[in-house]
Amino acid sequence: MISDVCKYTQEHEWVKVENIESAEALIGITDYAQDQLGDIVYLELPKSGSVVKQLDKMGEVESVKAVSDLFSPISGNVIESNTELNDHPELVNEDPFGQGWLIRVTMSSVNELDGLMSASDYQSYIDGL
Repeated sequence: MISDVCKYTQEHEWVKVENIESAEALIGITDYAQDQLGDIVYLELPKSGSVVKQLDKMGEVESVKAVSDLFSPISGNVIESNTELNDHPELVNEDPFGQGWLIRVTMSSVNELDGLMSASDYQSYIDGL
């Protein structure tokens, strides 16, 4: 499952612009990433008010298989973390593009989206892995 309304990184994170005028966007991990990780048991996410930088580490995800770094697909100010994941990290496995979103940000530069992969580019990328 790959959403056509998102942009993607090679680290398997996605960004979905919710409001271009206010530069608000959601960030999460892809279906491919959650599948590779297995059952997710814990997430460490940036708090509201934090600043994330494009392709820099923004947190960690812990699964039954491994602990992996999370990287931000875009730069911006964190306006909300998905606190529902504190008690229900399995939402990332069940619905990575919906209830399993990680953070909401105000993007610093919408131009950063141009450097990310489209849905078809990302599909080609994971097909080659």
